[in-house]
Amino acid sequence: MPGKQNAHSDQAVIKRVSRKHDDEGHSGAWKVAFADFCLALMCLFLVLWVLAARDKERVEEWMQSASGGLINESSGRKMESAGGPRGSLIAREPLSRGDGGSASRDEPKHLEKKRFESPAELQELAQMLTRMSEQAGLAGNLQTVITPYGLRIMLHDTDKQGMFDRGSAIVTERFRQLLHKMGPVFARIENQLLIVGHTDAMPYAGRSSAAFSNWTLSSQRAMAARIQLLDGGMPTDSVLQVVGMAERAPLDTENPKADVNRRIELLVLTSRQAQAVASMFGVPGETVPLMEGVDTALPDRAILSTLRSRLNHEKVSLKLPAEASGK
Repeated sequence: MPGKQNAHSDQAVIKRVSRKHDDEGHSGAWKVAFADFCLALMCLFLVLWVLAARDKERVEEWMQSASGGLINESSGRKMESAGGPRGSLIAREPLSRGDGGSASRDEPKHLEKKRFESPAELQELAQMLTRMSEQAGLAGNLQTVITPYGLRIMLHDTDKQGMFDRGSAIVTERFRQLLHKMGPVFARIENQLLIVGHTDAMPYAGRSSAAFSNWTLSSQRAMAARIQLLDGGMPTDSVLQVVGMAERAPLDTENPKADVNRRIELLVLTSRQAQAVASMFGVPGETVPLMEGVDTALPDRAILSTLRSRLNHEKVSLKLPAEASGK
């Protein structure tokens, strides 16, 4: 009996333990980890969406379109940002070079006069700019007219070539090169410029006072033309005024939506006209008090004297026939 008992006690007892609960715990852990990963991914997408929405709001605020109506009613085109194509905030135009490298290459060596006043002198300047437009492949996009105020240079669209991307203030490559070549010309003359932007009569969808309109577009295009002229080497004091006129002064009055109405005009002013424009918006030279707190400006004394002499001469001329009939 004792020997038998020892034999039973020497045998190894192996107990098999069930790991059912451990397997269940491991399977639950990976589900929790996967859920955390999905939640983190969802948060990432949410952050990216918020950033994109905020950038879009900034672009719309910059374009002054609180109503968000940037779609052209007739053509269905969306307004593009002036910074770059398809609403990009990265400018397509190269940065301005302070060393004036482009100006030194394109500087007109044969331009002798520094101030153009007479019609013959203005015609010489017009011929030079016309040759530049022909070299740039924009001969059909430029017209020049000599007026009593100076030389009127009209850079307009055609059905084949535009000055800007449609519905935006992004300058096309050929127009940019032409303005860069004109910069040194205006740098060598003393005449001041008026830069005026014009659009066609195609309306925009926005109807609120802050919506993007042809007034905004024409002003932005005029400013874009000024920037390109400055990049070409024109000094800042060459420009007397930059203004946008929307569709209020069409070249083709019969068709207000014609291509030719979309244009930039550069008016090279004579000295007298530049002085008249500056005095129109400047501080009046002499004032006379009408009443307390209200003043009025006196006209130029030389002009007033000439006007009085003319009136006296006309008065004498009117009296002579009456005196003759009395005799």
